[in-house]
Parts: sequence; structure tokens; C-alpha cells
Amino acid sequence: MKQLLILSGKGGTGKTTIASAFIQLSNAQMYADCDVDAPNLHLIMNQAVEARRSDYYGMPKAEIDQASCVHCDVCRQNCRFDAIQADIGYKVDHFACEGCGVCEALCPAGAVSLKPAKAGELMLYVKDSLFSTAELKMGSGTSGKLVTEVKKLLKSVPIDTGLAIIDGSPGIGCPVIASLSGVDMVLIVAEPSISGISDMERIIKTAKKFQTRIAICINKFDTNIENTRKIESFCQKLYLPCTGRIPYDPAAVKAINQGQSIVELDCAAGRSAKIVFDKTIKLLFNESLAL
Repeated sequence: MKQLLILSGKGGTGKTTIASAFIQLSNAQMYADCDVDAPNLHLIMNQAVEARRSDYYGMPKAEIDQASCVHCDVCRQNCRFDAIQADIGYKVDHFACEGCGVCEALCPAGAVSLKPAKAGELMLYVKDSLFSTAELKMGSGTSGKLVTEVKKLLKSVPIDTGLAIIDGSPGIGCPVIASLSGVDMVLIVAEPSISGISDMERIIKTAKKFQTRIAICINKFDTNIENTRKIESFCQKLYLPCTGRIPYDPAAVKAINQGQSIVELDCAAGRSAKIVFDKTIKLLFNESLAL
């Protein structure tokens, strides 16, 4: 099974728009949304079945037993994250607690203990296809580990398919690094802006460290033709295939707002996305491609 990961160096480039189009065009039997901080692929895919849900536990958090606490203030004085509040009876702010365990080790009364804390929720949709996703709780910092669990969940149900499409996170942080692990190819969705070019270069450097095959497509290319040419020139210098341009299209905006994929409409963006899809799939399966 080939795994195609769709990434962008920044948010707002149209990564999920392209991912949903690819899922529709390939009739993908397996796909995942690894943007666990703000998952939204399910809004376009219109899952009609209830997800199988399971809690995800990240780092443990400190808890103080009020009956055992002697108010010695040792825990608060030694907490480097200022997570312990003494003005309301020695309680732990779970948003600030990093689960380091110093308070538990130093408490003379044994009133502090580390307890498992729910960091998010995993969701698996199983019907005609397999869709794995998750959502991280606000303030939790284990997004990379949760992405790994999303990918494991995708493989937990055996399905005979040749392609899995993964919608990754924007940026180059932990969730992106976890998404990159084990995939066959990365399609980077770039936009022709100064920040878009800079972030595209960063995600290319990140993907190269994993020795992962890379392709580029340019979304909203007609918003700045000069920068579009710069992206194409940059790709040529690095011998990276550019699988096409997708124009800015008000019809695409309307489709997304209505929870549809751009390839469900007869619009300029949808037609261009089909060309990008064909070229990307040929690259993924090592077919010859004139670029």
C-alpha cells in the first residue's frame, strides 16, 4: 500500500482542499486527518456513520490530595512552571502542569501524585471506507504522539487497498514530523506569497531529512504570477517535480463552505486539481511523467 501525505509549510494554502479532492478522485478506501490541533477533513467528507471514539492520554498531570496536604508550600516553591496555586488551597493548574514529577518527589506528606490526563480523542469511521482522525484538547502538548496514534489506528482494520491519503498539519513541528514517518511520498501545497515560499522551503528541508520523495503543486497560482514562477524555478533547481497549478476560484470557496470537494463541481479549480492528481499518482506509483 502506498501512503501519500499532503502537507503545507503554513496554514491556509488549501492543503485540506487538495486532500479532499484526491480522496474523491481516487475513491480512497483509507485516509486520515493528522491535523490534530484543528481537524476539518471530516467536514468535507461528510461521514454519515458515528465514529468509534477512544480517549487518548498524554503526559500525566499532578494532583494534590487536600486531605493529606499540610500546606508546607514545598511543591509551589519548586514548581518551575508555576502550576500550583496556593491562594485557593493548593490546587494544580492542569494547563500549566508539565507532569515533571518534582512536586510528587518533594512532597513530605505524600499528598501529590501524578495521574493520567486525557489529552485528546481518537476517532475511527468505518463503513464504505476507513477514516482515522483525532482532536487534541486545548492546552495539551502531545500532538506528535497523537498523530502517531492516528496513523496506527488507520492500519488497525485490514483493508485491501493500494492507496492511503493522509492530510497532514501545517508547519514543520512535531505533528508534521510524526506524519512524515513511513510515508512513500509528500505532496507539498504551496501558495505564491512571500510567507508561502519561505514556509515551502522549510517543509522541503524537513521532508528531505526523512529521505521522502517530494512533489510540489501551486494553489491560487494566479494571485501572484511572479511568485509562482519563482516557486517553479526553485523546484527546477532542486530537481523537484511540480505537478501543476490550481487557480484561485470563487466557486471553490463556495464548494468548501457548503462542505463539498472542489472536484464535485465543474469549476476551474476542480479541473486543475484533477490534472495535479493524475500527475501526482503517476509519480507515486513510479510511472513515467513528462514535467
